[in-house]
Amino acid sequence: MKNALGNIMQQAQKMQEDLKKAQEELSAVEITGESGGGLVKIIMTGKREARKVTIDNSLLGEDKDMLEDLVASAINDAVNKVARMKKEKMTAITAGIPLPPGFQMPF
Repeated sequence: MKNALGNIMQQAQKMQEDLKKAQEELSAVEITGESGGGLVKIIMTGKREARKVTIDNSLLGEDKDMLEDLVASAINDAVNKVARMKKEKMTAITAGIPLPPGFQMPF
């Protein structure tokens, strides 16, 4: 019993260290979301902070509604890419550790 509890505590400590490392890595990563075949690009960090918005000059004279849709789509693309990257990292960190259904990590 004592040994099992010790193992659980070691696993929890390692997972905490791995989570901290993953958070640091994710905050340094930049993901590019795109729409309109690359005419609109959003650069976002792993912490979902937008760093840069690039809009091709060819769109500046276009319909405002279309441009707004393209920007929203590029943001959604970046957010989805960040979410996939986080999920992959979490799967690697928590491999073999049973977590409650629907458990969300704090980043």
